[in-house]
Amino acid sequence: MQTSSPQSAAASSNSDVKAAYPWLKTYPENVDWNQTFTPEPLYEILDRAAANGPSQVCTNFLGQTLTYSEIHALANRAASGLQAMGVTKGTKVGLLLPNCASFIILYFAVLKAGGTVVNYNPLYTVEELDFQVKDSETKIMVTLDLKVLFAKTEALLQSGTLDNAIVCSFPALLPGLKSFLFRTLKGRELVKPLQSAQAGKIKFFDDLVKNDGSYEPVAIDPLNDIAVLQYTGGTTGTPKGAMLTHANLSINVKQVAVWTPTLIDGEERVLGALPFFHVFAMTTVMNFAIIKRAEIILMPRFDLKGALKLISTKKPTVMPGVPTIFNAIMNFPAVSKYDLSSLKFCISGGAPLPVEVKRGFESVAGCNLVEGYGLSETSPVATYNPIDGPIKEGSIGVPAPQTIISIRSLEDPAQEMPQGEKGEICIRGPQVMKGYWKQPDETANVFIGDYLRTGDVGYMDEDGFTFIVDRLKDIIICSGYNVYPRRIEEAIYEFPAVEEVTVVGIADEYRGEAPKAFVKLKPGESATVEELLAFLKPKISVIEMPSQIEFRDELPKTMIGKLSKKELRQESEANSQS
Repeated sequence: MQTSSPQSAAASSNSDVKAAYPWLKTYPENVDWNQTFTPEPLYEILDRAAANGPSQVCTNFLGQTLTYSEIHALANRAASGLQAMGVTKGTKVGLLLPNCASFIILYFAVLKAGGTVVNYNPLYTVEELDFQVKDSETKIMVTLDLKVLFAKTEALLQSGTLDNAIVCSFPALLPGLKSFLFRTLKGRELVKPLQSAQAGKIKFFDDLVKNDGSYEPVAIDPLNDIAVLQYTGGTTGTPKGAMLTHANLSINVKQVAVWTPTLIDGEERVLGALPFFHVFAMTTVMNFAIIKRAEIILMPRFDLKGALKLISTKKPTVMPGVPTIFNAIMNFPAVSKYDLSSLKFCISGGAPLPVEVKRGFESVAGCNLVEGYGLSETSPVATYNPIDGPIKEGSIGVPAPQTIISIRSLEDPAQEMPQGEKGEICIRGPQVMKGYWKQPDETANVFIGDYLRTGDVGYMDEDGFTFIVDRLKDIIICSGYNVYPRRIEEAIYEFPAVEEVTVVGIADEYRGEAPKAFVKLKPGESATVEELLAFLKPKISVIEMPSQIEFRDELPKTMIGKLSKKELRQESEANSQS
Protein backbone atom coordinates (compact mmCIF):
# COMPACT_ATOMS: atom_id res chain seq x y z
CA MET A 1 0.00 0.00 0.00
CA GLN A 2 1.95 3.00 -1.25
CA THR A 3 1.00 6.14 0.62
CA SER A 4 1.18 9.60 -0.86
CA SER A 5 2.08 13.00 0.49
CA PRO A 6 -0.69 14.71 2.47
CA GLN A 7 -2.32 16.38 -0.50
CA SER A 8 -5.02 17.91 1.66
CA ALA A 9 -2.35 19.84 3.52
CA ALA A 10 -0.82 21.14 0.32
CA ALA A 11 -4.19 22.35 -0.86
CA SER A 12 -5.15 24.07 2.38
CA SER A 13 -4.35 27.53 3.56
CA ASN A 14 -1.53 27.91 6.06
CA SER A 15 -3.96 28.74 8.88
CA ASP A 16 -6.07 25.67 8.13
CA VAL A 17 -3.00 23.48 8.17
CA LYS A 18 -1.84 24.85 11.53
CA ALA A 19 -5.27 24.24 13.01
CA ALA A 20 -5.27 20.63 11.80
CA TYR A 21 -1.69 19.84 12.76
CA PRO A 22 -0.71 21.14 16.23
CA TRP A 23 3.02 20.42 15.70
CA LEU A 24 3.23 23.36 13.30
CA LYS A 25 2.90 25.78 16.25
CA THR A 26 6.35 24.78 17.49
CA TYR A 27 7.93 23.50 14.26
CA PRO A 28 11.53 24.67 13.68
CA GLU A 29 11.54 27.96 11.78
CA ASN A 30 14.20 26.76 9.34
CA VAL A 31 12.26 23.62 8.31
CA ASP A 32 9.13 23.66 6.13
CA TRP A 33 6.83 20.81 7.15
CA ASN A 34 4.73 21.28 4.02
CA GLN A 35 7.61 21.14 1.53
CA THR A 36 7.42 18.66 -1.31
CA PHE A 37 9.95 15.97 -2.18
CA THR A 38 10.45 14.63 -5.68
CA PRO A 39 10.59 10.82 -5.79
CA GLU A 40 13.76 9.55 -7.51
CA PRO A 41 15.88 6.40 -7.79
CA LEU A 42 17.83 6.08 -4.56
CA TYR A 43 21.20 5.66 -6.30
CA GLU A 44 20.98 9.26 -7.53
CA ILE A 45 22.15 10.48 -4.10
CA LEU A 46 25.49 8.75 -4.77
CA ASP A 47 25.63 10.05 -8.34
CA ARG A 48 25.21 13.63 -7.10
CA ALA A 49 27.71 13.23 -4.28
CA ALA A 50 30.36 11.94 -6.70
CA ALA A 51 29.63 14.71 -9.18
CA ASN A 52 29.75 17.49 -6.58
CA GLY A 53 32.63 16.23 -4.42
CA PRO A 54 34.61 13.60 -6.34
CA SER A 55 37.81 13.97 -4.31
CA GLN A 56 36.15 14.10 -0.90
CA VAL A 57 36.57 11.07 1.36
CA CYS A 58 33.50 8.84 1.42
CA THR A 59 34.67 5.92 3.56
CA ASN A 60 37.33 5.52 6.21
CA PHE A 61 37.69 1.86 7.20
CA LEU A 62 40.36 1.34 9.85
CA GLY A 63 42.53 3.92 8.06
CA GLN A 64 41.84 2.86 4.47
CA THR A 65 40.01 5.68 2.66
CA LEU A 66 38.05 5.81 -0.59
CA THR A 67 36.76 9.00 -2.22
CA TYR A 68 33.28 9.55 -3.55
CA SER A 69 34.52 9.20 -7.13
CA GLU A 70 36.20 5.87 -6.27
CA ILE A 71 33.11 4.47 -4.53
CA HIS A 72 30.94 5.68 -7.42
CA ALA A 73 33.19 4.14 -10.08
CA LEU A 74 33.29 0.80 -8.25
CA ALA A 75 29.50 0.84 -7.86
CA ASN A 76 29.09 1.39 -11.60
CA ARG A 77 31.52 -1.40 -12.44
CA ALA A 78 29.87 -3.73 -9.94
CA ALA A 79 26.48 -2.89 -11.49
CA SER A 80 27.83 -3.92 -14.88
CA GLY A 81 29.23 -7.12 -13.39
CA LEU A 82 25.92 -7.92 -11.70
CA GLN A 83 24.06 -7.49 -14.98
CA ALA A 84 26.55 -9.88 -16.61
CA MET A 85 25.60 -12.38 -13.85
CA GLY A 86 21.95 -12.06 -14.83
CA VAL A 87 20.69 -9.41 -12.42
CA THR A 88 17.72 -7.64 -13.98
CA LYS A 89 14.89 -5.51 -12.67
CA GLY A 90 13.60 -6.97 -9.42
CA THR A 91 16.35 -9.58 -8.89
CA LYS A 92 16.96 -10.00 -5.16
CA VAL A 93 20.60 -9.67 -4.06
CA GLY A 94 21.51 -10.22 -0.43
CA LEU A 95 24.17 -8.39 1.58
CA LEU A 96 25.68 -10.49 4.37
CA LEU A 97 28.30 -7.97 5.40
CA PRO A 98 29.52 -5.90 8.34
CA ASN A 99 30.03 -2.16 7.90
CA CYS A 100 32.68 -1.74 5.21
CA ALA A 101 33.15 -0.07 1.84
CA SER A 102 31.96 -3.27 0.12
CA PHE A 103 28.52 -2.83 1.66
CA ILE A 104 28.11 0.66 0.21
CA ILE A 105 29.51 -0.27 -3.21
CA LEU A 106 27.32 -3.36 -3.66
CA TYR A 107 24.23 -1.69 -2.16
CA PHE A 108 24.24 0.99 -4.83
CA ALA A 109 25.45 -1.41 -7.53
CA VAL A 110 22.41 -3.63 -6.99
CA LEU A 111 20.09 -0.61 -7.28
CA LYS A 112 21.81 0.63 -10.43
CA ALA A 113 21.50 -2.83 -12.01
CA GLY A 114 17.75 -2.69 -11.34
CA GLY A 115 17.84 -5.22 -8.50
CA THR A 116 16.48 -5.18 -4.96
CA VAL A 117 18.77 -5.23 -1.91
CA VAL A 118 17.93 -7.71 0.84
CA ASN A 119 19.73 -6.95 4.11
CA TYR A 120 20.96 -9.88 6.22
CA ASN A 121 22.16 -9.92 9.81
CA PRO A 122 25.67 -11.49 9.87
CA LEU A 123 24.89 -13.01 13.28
CA TYR A 124 21.95 -15.02 11.96
CA THR A 125 22.20 -18.79 12.04
CA VAL A 126 22.12 -20.75 8.78
CA GLU A 127 18.54 -21.76 9.62
CA GLU A 128 17.47 -18.12 10.02
CA LEU A 129 19.27 -17.14 6.82
CA ASP A 130 17.68 -20.07 4.97
CA PHE A 131 14.19 -18.85 5.84
CA GLN A 132 14.87 -15.28 4.74
CA VAL A 133 16.63 -16.32 1.50
CA LYS A 134 13.73 -18.55 0.52
CA ASP A 135 11.04 -16.08 1.53
CA SER A 136 12.68 -13.14 -0.25
CA GLU A 137 13.72 -15.24 -3.28
CA THR A 138 17.29 -13.98 -2.98
CA LYS A 139 19.38 -15.28 -5.87
CA ILE A 140 22.86 -13.95 -5.06
CA MET A 141 24.53 -13.35 -1.68
CA VAL A 142 27.41 -10.92 -1.21
CA THR A 143 29.76 -11.74 1.66
CA LEU A 144 33.41 -11.63 2.79
CA ASP A 145 36.14 -14.28 2.81
CA LEU A 146 35.93 -14.39 6.60
CA LYS A 147 35.30 -17.97 7.74
CA VAL A 148 32.47 -16.97 10.06
CA LEU A 149 30.48 -15.45 7.16
CA PHE A 150 31.57 -17.58 4.23
CA ALA A 151 30.67 -20.84 6.00
CA LYS A 152 27.03 -19.74 6.23
CA THR A 153 26.93 -18.68 2.58
CA GLU A 154 28.61 -21.94 1.53
CA ALA A 155 25.95 -23.95 3.38
CA LEU A 156 23.18 -22.07 1.56
CA LEU A 157 24.88 -22.72 -1.78
CA GLN A 158 25.31 -26.38 -0.98
CA SER A 159 21.64 -26.82 -0.08
CA GLY A 160 20.57 -25.12 -3.28
CA THR A 161 18.86 -22.32 -1.37
CA LEU A 162 21.20 -19.81 -3.07
CA ASP A 163 22.14 -19.76 -6.73
CA ASN A 164 25.38 -17.77 -6.53
CA ALA A 165 27.65 -15.80 -4.19
CA ILE A 166 30.00 -12.86 -4.56
CA VAL A 167 32.98 -12.93 -2.20
CA CYS A 168 34.84 -9.75 -1.25
CA SER A 169 38.31 -9.83 0.28
CA PHE A 170 38.43 -8.58 3.84
CA PRO A 171 42.21 -7.96 3.89
CA ALA A 172 41.83 -5.87 0.70
CA LEU A 173 39.61 -3.47 2.65
CA LEU A 174 42.44 -2.71 5.07
CA PRO A 175 45.38 -0.31 4.63
CA GLY A 176 48.66 -1.94 3.57
CA LEU A 177 50.31 -2.77 6.88
CA LYS A 178 47.07 -3.81 8.59
CA SER A 179 46.22 -6.00 5.60
CA PHE A 180 49.61 -7.72 5.79
CA LEU A 181 49.36 -8.23 9.55
CA PHE A 182 45.83 -9.62 9.28
CA ARG A 183 46.86 -12.16 6.65
CA THR A 184 49.94 -13.07 8.70
CA LEU A 185 48.55 -13.16 12.22
CA LYS A 186 44.87 -13.95 11.64
CA GLY A 187 45.05 -15.94 8.43
CA ARG A 188 43.16 -18.81 10.07
CA GLU A 189 40.06 -16.56 10.12
CA LEU A 190 40.10 -16.43 6.30
CA VAL A 191 38.89 -19.01 3.80
CA LYS A 192 39.99 -19.95 0.28
CA PRO A 193 36.72 -19.98 -1.66
CA LEU A 194 38.29 -21.69 -4.68
CA GLN A 195 38.87 -24.75 -2.50
CA SER A 196 35.17 -24.93 -1.67
CA ALA A 197 33.02 -27.59 -3.29
CA GLN A 198 30.77 -24.67 -4.26
CA ALA A 199 33.54 -22.78 -6.09
CA GLY A 200 31.64 -22.99 -9.38
CA LYS A 201 28.88 -20.83 -7.93
CA ILE A 202 31.24 -18.19 -6.54
CA LYS A 203 32.47 -14.97 -8.14
CA PHE A 204 35.17 -12.79 -6.62
CA PHE A 205 34.57 -9.06 -6.24
CA ASP A 206 37.77 -8.28 -8.15
CA ASP A 207 36.43 -10.24 -11.14
CA LEU A 208 32.98 -8.67 -10.81
CA VAL A 209 34.41 -5.17 -11.33
CA LYS A 210 36.76 -6.03 -14.23
CA ASN A 211 34.88 -3.87 -16.74
CA ASP A 212 34.57 -0.23 -17.78
CA GLY A 213 31.48 0.49 -15.66
CA SER A 214 29.15 0.85 -18.64
CA TYR A 215 26.14 -0.86 -17.13
CA GLU A 216 22.78 -0.84 -18.91
CA PRO A 217 20.55 1.86 -17.31
CA VAL A 218 17.28 0.46 -15.98
CA ALA A 219 14.06 2.47 -15.99
CA ILE A 220 13.03 2.88 -12.34
CA ASP A 221 9.54 3.80 -11.18
CA PRO A 222 10.45 5.29 -7.76
CA LEU A 223 6.93 5.06 -6.35
CA ASN A 224 6.52 1.36 -7.10
CA ASP A 225 9.89 -0.31 -7.64
CA ILE A 226 11.32 -1.93 -4.52
CA ALA A 227 14.82 -0.76 -3.57
CA VAL A 228 15.18 -2.74 -0.33
CA LEU A 229 13.44 -5.67 1.31
CA GLN A 230 13.96 -4.97 5.00
CA TYR A 231 13.03 -7.91 7.21
CA THR A 232 11.34 -7.11 10.49
CA GLY A 233 9.23 -8.73 13.14
CA GLY A 234 6.74 -5.92 12.49
CA THR A 235 4.00 -5.73 15.08
CA THR A 236 3.44 -9.51 15.28
CA GLY A 237 6.92 -10.99 15.67
CA THR A 238 6.78 -13.09 12.48
CA PRO A 239 9.63 -12.12 10.09
CA LYS A 240 8.27 -10.18 7.13
CA GLY A 241 9.94 -8.25 4.34
CA ALA A 242 8.97 -4.57 4.39
CA MET A 243 8.91 -3.41 0.75
CA LEU A 244 10.71 -0.07 0.75
CA THR A 245 10.52 1.69 -2.58
CA HIS A 246 13.11 4.00 -4.11
CA ALA A 247 10.74 6.86 -3.25
CA ASN A 248 10.35 5.72 0.38
CA LEU A 249 14.09 5.66 0.96
CA SER A 250 15.15 8.63 -1.17
CA ILE A 251 12.52 10.86 0.41
CA ASN A 252 13.22 9.65 3.94
CA VAL A 253 16.90 10.53 3.73
CA LYS A 254 15.90 13.97 2.40
CA GLN A 255 13.50 14.33 5.34
CA VAL A 256 16.44 13.69 7.67
CA ALA A 257 18.76 16.00 5.73
CA VAL A 258 16.41 19.01 5.80
CA TRP A 259 16.13 18.57 9.57
CA THR A 260 19.84 19.40 9.90
CA PRO A 261 20.22 22.68 7.94
CA THR A 262 23.25 23.76 9.99
CA LEU A 263 25.34 20.86 8.73
CA ILE A 264 27.56 21.77 5.77
CA ASP A 265 27.66 19.53 2.71
CA GLY A 266 31.11 18.06 2.21
CA GLU A 267 32.43 19.07 5.64
CA GLU A 268 30.87 16.59 8.07
CA ARG A 269 32.00 13.22 9.41
CA VAL A 270 29.53 10.56 10.56
CA LEU A 271 30.50 7.71 12.88
CA GLY A 272 29.20 4.44 11.45
CA ALA A 273 29.00 2.44 14.68
CA LEU A 274 25.56 0.94 13.95
CA PRO A 275 25.31 -1.92 11.41
CA PHE A 276 24.10 -0.87 7.95
CA PHE A 277 21.92 -3.97 7.57
CA HIS A 278 19.65 -2.38 10.20
CA VAL A 279 17.26 0.16 8.70
CA PHE A 280 18.13 2.89 11.25
CA ALA A 281 21.81 2.91 10.27
CA MET A 282 21.06 2.37 6.58
CA THR A 283 19.21 5.69 6.44
CA THR A 284 20.65 7.86 9.23
CA VAL A 285 24.29 6.81 8.81
CA MET A 286 24.96 5.53 5.28
CA ASN A 287 22.39 7.29 3.11
CA PHE A 288 22.41 10.44 5.25
CA ALA A 289 26.19 10.72 5.08
CA ILE A 290 26.12 10.27 1.31
CA ILE A 291 23.44 12.87 0.71
CA LYS A 292 25.54 15.31 2.82
CA ARG A 293 28.83 14.19 1.15
CA ALA A 294 30.16 13.38 4.60
CA GLU A 295 33.02 11.08 5.49
CA ILE A 296 31.74 7.80 6.95
CA ILE A 297 34.01 6.53 9.72
CA LEU A 298 33.26 2.82 9.55
CA MET A 299 33.24 0.40 12.46
CA PRO A 300 32.84 -3.27 11.44
CA ARG A 301 31.44 -3.91 14.91
CA PHE A 302 30.85 -1.65 17.89
CA ASP A 303 33.13 -1.75 20.88
CA LEU A 304 33.08 1.00 23.49
CA LYS A 305 36.79 1.79 23.77
CA GLY A 306 37.21 1.61 20.00
CA ALA A 307 34.35 4.04 19.47
CA LEU A 308 35.70 6.50 22.04
CA LYS A 309 39.13 6.32 20.44
CA LEU A 310 37.66 7.00 16.99
CA ILE A 311 35.71 9.99 18.30
CA SER A 312 38.91 11.38 19.83
CA THR A 313 41.11 10.83 16.79
CA LYS A 314 38.84 10.97 13.72
CA LYS A 315 36.60 13.75 15.04
CA PRO A 316 33.12 12.76 13.81
CA THR A 317 30.61 15.60 13.93
CA VAL A 318 27.49 13.40 14.08
CA MET A 319 26.94 10.04 15.77
CA PRO A 320 23.68 8.11 15.41
CA GLY A 321 23.28 5.43 18.06
CA VAL A 322 20.91 3.49 20.27
CA PRO A 323 20.29 4.34 23.95
CA THR A 324 22.53 1.54 25.25
CA ILE A 325 25.52 3.03 23.39
CA PHE A 326 24.99 6.46 24.93
CA ASN A 327 24.37 4.86 28.32
CA ALA A 328 27.62 2.91 28.04
CA ILE A 329 29.61 6.02 27.10
CA MET A 330 28.27 8.15 29.95
CA ASN A 331 28.96 5.36 32.47
CA PHE A 332 32.45 4.52 31.19
CA PRO A 333 34.82 5.30 34.10
CA ALA A 334 37.58 6.72 31.88
CA VAL A 335 35.33 8.72 29.55
CA SER A 336 36.98 12.00 30.61
CA LYS A 337 40.22 10.85 28.95
CA TYR A 338 38.59 11.04 25.53
CA ASP A 339 37.86 14.18 23.52
CA LEU A 340 34.20 14.23 22.45
CA SER A 341 34.14 17.93 21.55
CA SER A 342 33.90 17.37 17.77
CA LEU A 343 30.33 16.07 18.11
CA LYS A 344 27.78 18.68 17.05
CA PHE A 345 24.88 16.44 18.05
CA CYS A 346 24.00 12.78 18.42
CA ILE A 347 20.88 10.99 17.21
CA SER A 348 19.19 8.34 19.32
CA GLY A 349 16.82 5.82 17.78
CA GLY A 350 15.96 2.15 17.63
CA ALA A 351 14.55 2.10 21.19
CA PRO A 352 13.06 4.55 23.71
CA LEU A 353 15.63 6.97 25.16
CA PRO A 354 15.37 7.14 28.98
CA VAL A 355 15.42 10.73 30.24
CA GLU A 356 18.27 9.93 32.65
CA VAL A 357 20.40 8.62 29.78
CA LYS A 358 19.73 11.73 27.70
CA ARG A 359 20.73 14.05 30.54
CA GLY A 360 23.74 12.00 31.56
CA PHE A 361 25.18 11.69 28.05
CA GLU A 362 24.69 15.38 27.27
CA SER A 363 26.55 16.33 30.45
CA VAL A 364 29.48 14.08 29.46
CA ALA A 365 29.62 14.83 25.73
CA GLY A 366 28.65 18.49 25.78
CA CYS A 367 26.28 18.16 22.82
CA ASN A 368 22.58 17.57 22.30
CA LEU A 369 21.29 14.00 22.18
CA VAL A 370 18.25 14.14 19.91
CA GLU A 371 15.67 11.37 19.97
CA GLY A 372 13.87 10.25 16.83
CA TYR A 373 11.36 7.51 16.11
CA GLY A 374 10.42 5.18 13.33
CA LEU A 375 10.07 1.61 12.16
CA SER A 376 11.42 -0.56 9.37
CA GLU A 377 8.05 0.05 7.73
CA THR A 378 8.71 3.83 7.63
CA SER A 379 12.21 3.69 6.09
CA PRO A 380 12.57 4.29 9.17
CA VAL A 381 12.34 7.94 10.32
CA ALA A 382 8.87 9.28 11.12
CA THR A 383 9.43 11.81 13.91
CA TYR A 384 12.31 13.61 15.55
CA ASN A 385 13.01 16.28 18.11
CA PRO A 386 14.40 19.61 16.87
CA ILE A 387 18.21 19.67 16.77
CA ASP A 388 18.35 23.01 18.56
CA GLY A 389 15.09 23.05 20.52
CA PRO A 390 12.47 23.39 21.59
CA ILE A 391 12.42 19.79 22.77
CA LYS A 392 10.41 17.95 25.37
CA GLU A 393 12.19 15.33 27.43
CA GLY A 394 10.71 11.88 26.99
CA SER A 395 9.12 12.82 23.67
CA ILE A 396 9.88 11.27 20.28
CA GLY A 397 9.38 14.74 18.82
CA VAL A 398 7.24 16.06 15.99
CA PRO A 399 6.48 14.55 12.58
CA ALA A 400 9.01 14.75 9.75
CA PRO A 401 8.04 17.01 6.83
CA GLN A 402 4.98 15.72 4.95
CA THR A 403 4.35 13.18 7.72
CA ILE A 404 1.17 12.99 9.80
CA ILE A 405 0.90 11.33 13.20
CA SER A 406 -2.58 10.22 14.26
CA ILE A 407 -3.41 8.70 17.66
CA ARG A 408 -6.10 6.05 17.21
CA SER A 409 -8.35 4.16 19.62
CA LEU A 410 -6.93 0.84 20.87
CA GLU A 411 -10.40 -0.69 20.50
CA ASP A 412 -11.29 0.88 17.13
CA PRO A 413 -8.33 2.15 15.07
CA ALA A 414 -10.71 3.97 12.74
CA GLN A 415 -11.47 6.37 15.61
CA GLU A 416 -9.04 9.20 16.32
CA MET A 417 -8.40 9.97 19.97
CA PRO A 418 -8.82 13.45 21.46
CA GLN A 419 -5.61 15.42 21.93
CA GLY A 420 -3.73 14.25 25.02
CA GLU A 421 -5.39 10.84 25.28
CA LYS A 422 -3.54 7.55 24.80
CA GLY A 423 -3.99 5.40 21.72
CA GLU A 424 -2.11 3.60 18.96
CA ILE A 425 0.36 5.75 17.05
CA CYS A 426 -0.47 5.68 13.33
CA ILE A 427 1.64 7.22 10.57
CA ARG A 428 0.97 8.58 7.11
CA GLY A 429 3.71 9.90 4.84
CA PRO A 430 5.82 9.35 1.71
CA GLN A 431 8.29 7.18 3.64
CA VAL A 432 5.67 4.55 4.60
CA MET A 433 6.33 1.18 2.98
CA LYS A 434 4.47 -0.25 0.02
CA GLY A 435 3.53 -3.29 2.09
CA TYR A 436 4.88 -6.64 3.24
CA TRP A 437 6.46 -8.92 0.62
CA LYS A 438 4.02 -11.72 -0.32
CA GLN A 439 1.90 -10.95 2.76
CA PRO A 440 -1.34 -9.29 1.59
CA ASP A 441 -3.25 -10.18 4.76
CA GLU A 442 -0.50 -8.86 7.04
CA THR A 443 -0.34 -5.72 4.89
CA ALA A 444 -4.07 -5.19 5.20
CA ASN A 445 -3.93 -5.69 8.97
CA VAL A 446 -1.19 -3.13 9.52
CA PHE A 447 -2.95 -0.33 7.62
CA ILE A 448 -6.07 1.63 8.50
CA GLY A 449 -6.77 3.58 5.33
CA ASP A 450 -3.50 5.32 4.39
CA TYR A 451 -2.19 5.13 7.95
CA LEU A 452 0.34 2.58 9.16
CA ARG A 453 -0.51 1.09 12.54
CA THR A 454 2.72 1.01 14.53
CA GLY A 455 1.72 -1.16 17.47
CA ASP A 456 3.06 1.56 19.77
CA VAL A 457 0.88 3.25 22.37
CA GLY A 458 1.28 6.98 22.92
CA TYR A 459 -0.32 10.39 23.03
CA MET A 460 0.21 13.82 21.48
CA ASP A 461 0.30 17.00 23.52
CA GLU A 462 -1.05 20.43 22.60
CA ASP A 463 2.21 21.36 20.83
CA GLY A 464 2.20 18.31 18.58
CA PHE A 465 4.92 16.41 20.44
CA THR A 466 4.28 12.67 20.65
CA PHE A 467 5.10 10.59 23.71
CA ILE A 468 5.36 6.79 23.59
CA VAL A 469 3.87 4.94 26.52
CA ASP A 470 4.76 1.43 25.36
CA ARG A 471 4.42 -1.18 22.64
CA LEU A 472 1.08 -2.94 22.42
CA LYS A 473 2.78 -6.34 22.62
CA ASP A 474 4.79 -5.24 25.69
CA ILE A 475 1.79 -4.02 27.71
CA ILE A 476 1.30 -6.02 30.89
CA ILE A 477 -2.31 -6.69 31.87
CA CYS A 478 -2.47 -6.66 35.67
CA SER A 479 -5.88 -7.43 37.13
CA GLY A 480 -7.44 -5.99 33.99
CA TYR A 481 -5.36 -2.78 34.09
CA ASN A 482 -2.83 -1.78 31.42
CA VAL A 483 0.66 -1.51 32.92
CA TYR A 484 3.34 0.05 30.72
CA PRO A 485 6.88 -1.32 31.21
CA ARG A 486 8.48 1.87 29.94
CA ARG A 487 7.00 3.90 32.80
CA ILE A 488 8.47 1.46 35.34
CA GLU A 489 11.83 1.45 33.53
CA GLU A 490 12.00 5.25 33.55
CA ALA A 491 11.41 5.26 37.30
CA ILE A 492 14.08 2.61 37.94
CA TYR A 493 16.61 4.50 35.81
CA GLU A 494 16.38 7.35 38.32
CA PHE A 495 17.96 5.11 40.97
CA PRO A 496 21.61 6.28 41.02
CA ALA A 497 23.18 2.80 41.04
CA VAL A 498 21.24 1.49 38.02
CA GLU A 499 22.95 1.29 34.63
CA GLU A 500 20.38 -0.70 32.60
CA VAL A 501 16.91 -2.10 33.18
CA THR A 502 14.34 -4.14 31.29
CA VAL A 503 10.81 -4.85 32.54
CA VAL A 504 8.69 -7.73 31.21
CA GLY A 505 5.41 -9.31 32.19
CA ILE A 506 5.45 -12.66 34.00
CA ALA A 507 2.65 -15.04 34.89
CA ASP A 508 0.93 -14.26 38.18
CA GLU A 509 -1.75 -16.50 39.70
CA TYR A 510 -3.66 -13.64 41.30
CA ARG A 511 -3.25 -10.77 38.78
CA GLY A 512 -2.82 -12.78 35.58
CA GLU A 513 0.38 -10.90 34.78
CA ALA A 514 2.79 -8.86 36.87
CA PRO A 515 5.87 -6.75 36.09
CA LYS A 516 9.34 -8.20 36.66
CA ALA A 517 12.42 -5.96 36.48
CA PHE A 518 15.82 -7.19 35.35
CA VAL A 519 18.49 -4.74 36.53
CA LYS A 520 22.17 -4.25 35.76
CA LEU A 521 24.00 -2.04 38.26
CA LYS A 522 26.84 0.35 37.46
CA PRO A 523 30.36 -1.00 38.09
CA GLY A 524 31.26 -0.82 41.75
CA GLU A 525 27.69 -0.05 42.85
CA SER A 526 25.45 -2.19 45.03
CA ALA A 527 21.76 -2.25 45.87
CA THR A 528 19.18 -4.58 47.33
CA VAL A 529 15.69 -5.41 46.14
CA GLU A 530 14.29 -3.77 49.25
CA GLU A 531 16.17 -0.51 48.60
CA LEU A 532 14.96 -0.36 45.03
CA LEU A 533 11.34 -1.07 45.97
CA ALA A 534 11.46 1.62 48.65
CA PHE A 535 12.85 4.07 46.08
CA LEU A 536 10.04 3.22 43.62
CA LYS A 537 7.19 3.42 46.13
CA PRO A 538 6.52 7.18 45.79
CA LYS A 539 7.15 7.15 42.02
CA ILE A 540 4.79 4.50 40.63
CA SER A 541 1.44 3.02 41.62
CA VAL A 542 0.95 -0.21 43.52
CA ILE A 543 -0.30 -1.96 40.39
CA GLU A 544 2.93 -0.95 38.58
CA MET A 545 5.27 -2.09 41.35
CA PRO A 546 7.45 -5.00 40.18
CA SER A 547 6.52 -8.27 41.79
CA GLN A 548 10.11 -9.40 41.28
CA ILE A 549 13.45 -7.67 40.79
CA GLU A 550 16.43 -9.67 39.56
CA PHE A 551 19.97 -8.29 39.35
CA ARG A 552 22.05 -9.42 36.37
CA ASP A 553 25.66 -8.83 35.34
CA GLU A 554 24.50 -8.35 31.73
CA LEU A 555 21.16 -7.87 29.99
CA PRO A 556 20.45 -9.35 26.55
CA LYS A 557 20.80 -7.03 23.57
CA THR A 558 20.11 -7.16 19.86
CA MET A 559 22.81 -6.84 17.19
CA ILE A 560 22.48 -3.05 17.19
CA GLY A 561 22.70 -2.84 20.97
CA LYS A 562 19.03 -2.43 21.88
CA LEU A 563 17.99 -4.00 25.14
CA SER A 564 15.99 -7.09 24.18
CA LYS A 565 12.93 -8.29 26.08
CA LYS A 566 12.42 -11.44 23.98
CA GLU A 567 14.99 -13.63 25.74
CA LEU A 568 13.90 -12.55 29.22
CA ARG A 569 10.24 -13.10 28.34
CA GLN A 570 10.98 -16.59 26.99
CA GLU A 571 13.06 -17.43 30.05
CA SER A 572 10.30 -16.31 32.38
CA GLU A 573 7.71 -18.34 30.46
CA ALA A 574 9.91 -21.44 30.63
CA ASN A 575 10.39 -21.00 34.39
CA SER A 576 6.66 -20.65 34.96
CA GLN A 577 6.00 -23.93 33.14
CA SER A 578 8.71 -25.92 34.94
